[in-house]
Parts: sequence; structure tokens; C-alpha cells
Amino acid sequence: MTASHSPDPRDERSVGELFGEVSKDLSTLIRQEVALAKAEVQESAKRAGKGAGMLGGAAWASNFLLLFLSLALWWAIGAMIGDGDDVPALGWSALIVAGIWAVVAAVLALLGRKSLESVEGIPQTADTVKRIPDALKGQQS
Repeated sequence: MTASHSPDPRDERSVGELFGEVSKDLSTLIRQEVALAKAEVQESAKRAGKGAGMLGGAAWASNFLLLFLSLALWWAIGAMIGDGDDVPALGWSALIVAGIWAVVAAVLALLGRKSLESVEGIPQTADTVKRIPDALKGQQS
């Protein structure tokens, strides 16, 4: 005896029905990718904003620290190269301190530019979007 085999109603779907189902699935996939991209961007922006705020506060406080350290260094260099109340010695020591800060600013600018160039964006979304053509072909990667 053979077991009775009832036809699967999905086997008898028309091309139009199959195309409609594929279109619906593709639309869902695209909506999910857009939602993923939004979530990634929001999370990245939230972290970046919080970090930027803290770094801004630290920079503001550091500005005062550097101001007073620079004044102390300026005065100390002036006292070392001058003889008492020598105004030209204080002028030269001010230029030395300014030169030090110019070097620090240049190094920080280069490091900051390098750091900004390494920002990746939305890597997970980019990776999953690359897989859509293979998924449409029935291949999983």
C-alpha cells in the first residue's frame, strides 16, 4: 500500500502569486535594513554625542590648566634667561612657550584628522546589504 499524497497548495501557485510573495519579502527585507541602519546611526550618534560633550568639558577645564602652566613656564624661562627684571627675556620666553604650543597643536591636529578618517559608519548594515543579491538568488553567504 502506498500512502496517499495530497497535493501541497503551495505547489499550485501562479507565477503572479510567487512574484507577489517575493516582492513582499524583498520589501520587508529592505524595511528591515533601513531600520537596522537607523538603529546603528542613532546608537553611534548617541555615543558620539556623549563622548564629545565629556571631551568638550575636559577641554574647557584643560584650557585653564594649560593657561596657568604656560604662565608659570613663561615666567620660569624668563627668570632663567634674564637677570632680574629683564623685559626682553620675558618676551623671548613667551615666544618659546608659544612655539611649544604650536608643536602640540600640530600633532593634535594630525592625530585628530587620522582618527576622523578611520570612522567606519554603519558596518553591519553595509555587510547585510551586500548579501541581498545572493539571498535573492537563493544562496546564503
